[in-house]
Amino acid sequence: AVILATGGSPRKLGIPGEDEYYGRGVSYCAVCDGFFFRNKTVVVVGGGDTATEEALYLAKLATKVYLVHRRDELRASKIMQDRALNHPKIEMAWNSVVDSYIPDDQGSLRALKLKDTQDGTTRELPVTGCFIAIGHTPNTEVFRGDLELDEKGYVRVQPWNTHTSAEGVFACGDVMDRVYRQAITAAGTGCMAAIDAERWLTEAESSK
Repeated sequence: AVILATGGSPRKLGIPGEDEYYGRGVSYCAVCDGFFFRNKTVVVVGGGDTATEEALYLAKLATKVYLVHRRDELRASKIMQDRALNHPKIEMAWNSVVDSYIPDDQGSLRALKLKDTQDGTTRELPVTGCFIAIGHTPNTEVFRGDLELDEKGYVRVQPWNTHTSAEGVFACGDVMDRVYRQAITAAGTGCMAAIDAERWLTEAESSK
C-alpha cells in the first residue's frame, strides 16, 4: 500500500524578494501566521473567496487590512464580497498589483510598492505583513497519467474515504484537499489514509 502526502505549493507573485521576505512579513496563510500581526497593518493579495476569507480573518487581529486586487471587482462569491466590502477594517486597493517589497533596516517588510494596472503609477503602502492568497497548486504532476486527477490537478479520492483510482494507493492532505488546506485537516485525512491502507492490507492478506 502507498499513501500519497506530497502536499501543495502556494502560488507566488513571482516578485524579487518574495522568498527572502517569507517569514519576515510575507506569508501564504493567515490562520498560520495572523497572530504575529496583531494590532498591525497588513495586506491581502487576491480577489477570490480565499483572499476575502483571509482578509476577514485578519481583520479580527490587525488594526487595518488592505485587500489588493488587480481588477475593479472581486471574483469571490457575493456573500464573501459583501462581508469584505462592508467590514470597517478592510479597505480595497482596486486595480493594483504588488510591484516590489520594501524592507526595514532589519530586513523585515515595512512597506509595499503598489502599481496601478490602468495608468502604471506607483505608490508606497506602509504595512508589516503581506498575505498572498492567489491559490495553491497540488504537488501531483509526478502522478499525472497514473492516477485520476481533477480539473485543478488534485488527486481524486472516493467519497468518504481516501482511496484513489489505483488499487492500494491512498491520498491525504493538500494533495487531495481542494477546500480546507489546513494542517489539522491534513492530519485528519492522514489518519483516515492510514486506517484505509491498514484495512486494505488486511483484506488483501485474508483473500490469499
